[in-house]
Amino acid sequence: MKKNRAFLKWAGGKYSLIEPIKNQLPHGKKLIEPFVGAGSVFLNTDYDSYLLNDINADLITLYQFVKRRPKTFIEDARKLFVSRNNESDAYYSLRAQFNASTDPYVRSLLFLYMNRHGYNGLCRYNSKGIFNVPFGDYRKPYFPEAELEFFAEKAKRAKFICCSFEHVFRRARRGDVIYCDPPYAPLVQASNFTSYATGGFGLDDQSELARHALRAACKRQIPVLISNHDTPLTRALYQPASISELSVSRSISQKADGRKPVKELLALYPSTLTAKRGQVIPLSRKIKKVGT
Repeated sequence: MKKNRAFLKWAGGKYSLIEPIKNQLPHGKKLIEPFVGAGSVFLNTDYDSYLLNDINADLITLYQFVKRRPKTFIEDARKLFVSRNNESDAYYSLRAQFNASTDPYVRSLLFLYMNRHGYNGLCRYNSKGIFNVPFGDYRKPYFPEAELEFFAEKAKRAKFICCSFEHVFRRARRGDVIYCDPPYAPLVQASNFTSYATGGFGLDDQSELARHALRAACKRQIPVLISNHDTPLTRALYQPASISELSVSRSISQKADGRKPVKELLALYPSTLTAKRGQVIPLSRKIKKVGT
C-alpha cells in the first residue's frame, strides 16, 4: 500500500514508522491524536473519523484553511514559492511579516512558506512567541501541491482543534482510539531531571500523559498507543503497557555519517487493561529510581 507524505516537514514525523504504528493501533471508529504534528499517522490510516489536536495554533489554523478552502489556499501559497523568495533577504522580510501579522490566513500561507524555506523545516518560537527559524538556503524548495490536495480530501473526515492533551482525552468516548506522539523524553538523562523540558513538555507532562493513558484504558475502555524514546524513564512511566521496541535511524548532524540508530518504543494500553495499585509511579519517587 502506497504511503502518503505530509505536506509539511516536521521534526520527529512518523512517516518512516507508519507500518509498526499501524500494526499496533487497535480498530475503532475514530482516531484521536492529541499531538498531531504533520499528520503522517492520520494520512496513512483509515478510520471513519478523526479528532486531531495540536498545541500549536498556527499549525491547526493552517490545517483548517486547507480543509475549508483547498483550491484557494494552494493557489495563494504557490505565489510564495518563486525564486525571488528563495533568498535570505526575502525570507527574513516574510518572516517579519508573519511575526507582525494577526491575520490567520496570511499567517497560514507564510507558515507553509517558512516550513519549506526555513532551516531543516524547523518550527521554533522564542519566549515572546516570535518565529525565529533561520533561512534554509535550499536550491529549489518543493511546493507540496499533491500532498496538500490529498490532505484536504482526507480532512473531510477530520476535526482540528487546539487545546491541551488533557482536554482531548476528556473528549474521547468508548469506541475511539487514541494515538499520542508527544515531545519525546530526553535520551540523555541529566542528574536534575526536573530541569528538562522541550517545547514546554517536561517530566510532569510526561507523567501526566501516562496517567491519562492508563485511566482511559482501565476506567473508560479506550485504548491508547504512545510513541516515545526507549529509556529507563519511559519504561517506568509506561510500566502497565505492552511495550514494542523500535530502532530508528535519525539524523543528529548535518553529515550523512551523523545518522545513528536511536531506540524508540510503542506503549500500548489496551481497552482490556486492568490497573494495579502503584502502576504509575509518582514523579517524586520515580526520578530517584530511574537509571539505578
